Amino acid sequence: MLSSTLKSALLTIALIAAYAQSIVAAECTREGLLSAAYSYLAAQSTGQLSALKLSSTNFTYQQNNKVSDIAKGLLSQSYKIDLNRSTADTVACASYTMWISSTGSKPYVVGTQIRHHDNDTSEITMIDTIAATTGDLFFNAKKTLDYIKAEDWTTIMPASSRPSRDVLKAAGDAYLDMWTDAKAADRIPWGTDCERVEGSMYTKPCGGSLPRGGSKKANGMRRYVIDEEAGSVDVLCQFDSLGNMPDSHEIRIVAGKVKYVHTITVGRVG
Repeated sequence: MLSSTLKSALLTIALIAAYAQSIVAAECTREGLLSAAYSYLAAQSTGQLSALKLSSTNFTYQQNNKVSDIAKGLLSQSYKIDLNRSTADTVACASYTMWISSTGSKPYVVGTQIRHHDNDTSEITMIDTIAATTGDLFFNAKKTLDYIKAEDWTTIMPASSRPSRDVLKAAGDAYLDMWTDAKAADRIPWGTDCERVEGSMYTKPCGGSLPRGGSKKANGMRRYVIDEEAGSVDVLCQFDSLGNMPDSHEIRIVAGKVKYVHTITVGRVG
């Protein structure tokens, strides 16, 4: 028979092993985040929600900053996706997916953040979408497609050269602060070859003709997906500085400098 001391030791070992296993199971992985993002793209391309593993107890669908019925939103229709790209944030357990549909009667340029609870990427707890279409600010899906498909989004190597999470978040915040803070633009590490695509309006280099304050309303409702491997930060927000518009701003930093800026804005200024 096992002694009480040995039994106690074995029980302790078993508990430690179970705890370690639970930590591993709860780890938010890049692979899990991207798998969920790909399931979202599959659902969008078919218009079939069955491709998504949504939380049965804790799910929210938000489209253009309004909580909505997913069965009546963009995902209820199928779209031919001409281009897509996804990034992953293992700290926030969230992903960002951009997709463009340039054909059909209603083209779209869309930015979507997908979130998971308790580091469990097997279920989706939130789909948060900014969807711009004909009539929105600078919208032209075909032009946007041509600009973005020419970009280089190769994983930044070596890992030691990737921008930190703090640097990426600071760049995203500084960009959105330019409309209220005259000095915000100077806090952004602009690259001389930076390309900015605002809707379908192309600017190179990015660092010229920037806002220098003037608005009293800060851009709010900021939600972040930060991916150090891609050197990117996406911020979904409410663009209050120019008129309460749903908006996505994505920035990529390579070799310490801003390389790309993308904006998706729903509505028109004024």
